[in-house]
Amino acid sequence: MTDVIDKSELETRAARLVEAALKAGADACDAVAITGVSLSVDVREGKVEETDRSEGDDVTLRVFIGRRSASVSANTLDDPRALAERAVAMARVTPEDPYAGLADPDLLLKQIPDLDLLDSRELGAAELKDLALAAEAAGLEVAGVSKSGGASASWRLAGMVLATSHGFTGAYTTSRYGLSMTAVAGEGTAMERDYDFDYQTFFADMEDPARIGRRAGERAVRRLNPQKLTTRTATVLYEARAARSFLGHLSGAVNGAAIARGTSFLKDRMGQPVFAPGIRITDDPLKPRGAATRPFDGEGLGAGAFDLIDDGVLRHWFLDSATARELGLAPNGRAHRGGAGTSPGATNLTLHPGRESLEDMMRAAGSGLLVTDLIGHGVNGVTGDYSRGASGFWFENGEIVTPVSEITIAGNLKDMFARLRPGSDLDARYSAASPSVAIEGLTIAGA
Repeated sequence: MTDVIDKSELETRAARLVEAALKAGADACDAVAITGVSLSVDVREGKVEETDRSEGDDVTLRVFIGRRSASVSANTLDDPRALAERAVAMARVTPEDPYAGLADPDLLLKQIPDLDLLDSRELGAAELKDLALAAEAAGLEVAGVSKSGGASASWRLAGMVLATSHGFTGAYTTSRYGLSMTAVAGEGTAMERDYDFDYQTFFADMEDPARIGRRAGERAVRRLNPQKLTTRTATVLYEARAARSFLGHLSGAVNGAAIARGTSFLKDRMGQPVFAPGIRITDDPLKPRGAATRPFDGEGLGAGAFDLIDDGVLRHWFLDSATARELGLAPNGRAHRGGAGTSPGATNLTLHPGRESLEDMMRAAGSGLLVTDLIGHGVNGVTGDYSRGASGFWFENGEIVTPVSEITIAGNLKDMFARLRPGSDLDARYSAASPSVAIEGLTIAGA
């Protein structure tokens, strides 16, 4: 499979762009060359609905003339000189940005680590079809499941090279496998649906298709005959799949760009308690086989793990070089490439688990809401106000009583973070990894 992507060819493309940009008059520049291939098979009711194979290449050149910059992209590199000349001409007429520029050369990664990101197994359409059909068959066997909402299996390979005019060249290749199944329970207007899935860097780490399909079916059946709640205040538990959303809200709030703009509800909280004592949240770009693992960031900087939240206290912003300059800080290797340049962001973000199981937290709460699905975005990043549609289960005496739907959960993330209590069931497979969490005293708006 590694023959599909030739890293030496990617390195050549990037190097040619850098050379052309310097000859065209750029003071500094960097170039990214990306290529990828993917294959997916979708099935429904035992038949293949769609098989999709895609291959793509992209190059992006960013040039600097003093503190002016511009970026151009192309799908092919037939004429690197023309692309470079266009970028330089654009940069000459753009406004100056006092924070623009390449990363400090002293901070560039000197040796590219091997992070075990590439599985050599390539899956063909027949194998992907069999995986999807197996998941679907298992879901349909669950009592109460009326039909399949479809199953999908996929394989993807991607390669990336970054080259800069001040001496950095780095490359890495990643693989990704996926499998999902959606089950439908009930009939007519009483139908409910749910899903289950798995995505992994190595195929050997994938869950058994039958387990994925069976869980999708069981989840759909559990949702049948939902009730509506009256408006109340209660303890709300989020199962791990839903609790991951809090890491997304936190990541946006500690993004250096939001801090520099003053548009984060945490902008004044550095070094202060944000979560309860004992809460630890780690960001780790070097996590073995992680979904967002990478040997270097979008500027060529290496980075290690750090505790974003340590014993409940906020310790870091996510910073690329530009936002670090604006804030008077040092970048921390969290630059992501995108569009015309870089932006800061998380890598593998993990809320470390507590000691209580989900069942223990339900028993401790007595009664409350277990959220299994969230709808909409409903978060104000400036104020922290939170309002999201949800469905799940109402529980009494620690036991599930009835499924519920068409409800809204409201609060403010400042207060919610402070009261958040993690469970023990960490799901570490994804770039935002969380256990179930419990939050007391949230408003539930119902009928």
